[in-house]
Amino acid sequence: MSGQLKNDWNPETYSRFRGLRLRPAIDLLQQISGEGEGDIIDLGCGNGAVGEPLADRFAGHKIIGVDASEAMLVQASETRAYDDLVHAHIDHWQPARPPAVIFSNAVLNWIGDHQTLMPRLAGQLAEGGILAVQMPGQHNALSHALAREIAVEMFPDRFADGGWNTDVLDPAAYHRILSDLGTVTAWETTYLQPLTAVDAGHPVRHFTQSTYLRPILDTLDEDEQASYLAAYEAGLAVAYPLLPNGGVLFPFRRIFFVLET
Repeated sequence: MSGQLKNDWNPETYSRFRGLRLRPAIDLLQQISGEGEGDIIDLGCGNGAVGEPLADRFAGHKIIGVDASEAMLVQASETRAYDDLVHAHIDHWQPARPPAVIFSNAVLNWIGDHQTLMPRLAGQLAEGGILAVQMPGQHNALSHALAREIAVEMFPDRFADGGWNTDVLDPAAYHRILSDLGTVTAWETTYLQPLTAVDAGHPVRHFTQSTYLRPILDTLDEDEQASYLAAYEAGLAVAYPLLPNGGVLFPFRRIFFVLET
């Protein structure tokens, strides 16, 4: 995670959606057909949700987790899936030696300039190495559009100039960026995620608050946060009507690619 947000990631909040967030990582992992010699890097490992699947898939390799959040690394260490954990921001990280695989699940969307970033990561691989990436492609979804629109409407002094992260590209763009470096497989999947009812508030807000809303909420004081979340919840109630059981069906688009160098 590259941004310096004033509040560190909350592992407990993030873990509540471990199953929903883990499925795209497993789908990506299944598309890696082989690996060469070298370490396996879990780039943006977070709380270690993918550590055990990586260790199972790449038995015999050293599994290294890299993340900018000390709180997340503490929880990742508790999985005992990693041979080493590195506290580093991705935009400055360099591997100690060329790895066999760089695996990144739902983190590079926080880093800008993918035209430069992805070839740079590919260039760090060992000969015959693999870069495997999954990112949310949810920028234009109602959940995210509402978040931006309400922020601009309520706090134009802080959000009128935008600054929203739109760096995640379509799969074809990643194919174009990386095709000269090896064999690229790129695709997208929209998961229809059932979110269960919550004690207070809209289920989608509980999902996005731990990720997409964080940069917005970090600019607001406590009273402003409460007002903003109330307005956001009202918009979500229209965009994502609740099911009779209090849950909601939440379409979520994910972008994937695997580069074999």
